Amino acid sequence: MEQIDVGDSVVRLEDGRLLHLVWNHGVRIDADNAREAMDAVNEVANGRMYPLLVDMAATTFLSRSARNVFAQPCAASRIALLGESPVDRALVDYQLHTTPVPCPTRFFTSKSEALAWLGTKDQGVGTVLPTAS
Repeated sequence: MEQIDVGDSVVRLEDGRLLHLVWNHGVRIDADNAREAMDAVNEVANGRMYPLLVDMAATTFLSRSARNVFAQPCAASRIALLGESPVDRALVDYQLHTTPVPCPTRFFTSKSEALAWLGTKDQGVGTVLPTAS
């Protein structure tokens, strides 16, 4: 399993099928650490697209500039945001209603439900990222 620790988060490729981004407890997500996390996602994906599970239950804040970073396409073919509280849901609902997302994205409080949604046949596991023309 390849893994990159970028300080405020860890990104790993699990079983060659799923990118997993885990934010550290109490992290405030701003543009800088959001960009570091997305760069790590792309690095671990190594030119391919995978479903992405984002464990954001322990975060405390998401800035507007971070939302703009997350609106940019990355190696994720679809994104499941995993939280545990009404605050987590409110953060995600606000983001999804105010900032366009680059791929199908949903919020879950159940990891098994998130993984089931990510595992649907149309999510493009391991497909090669399109190149800019």
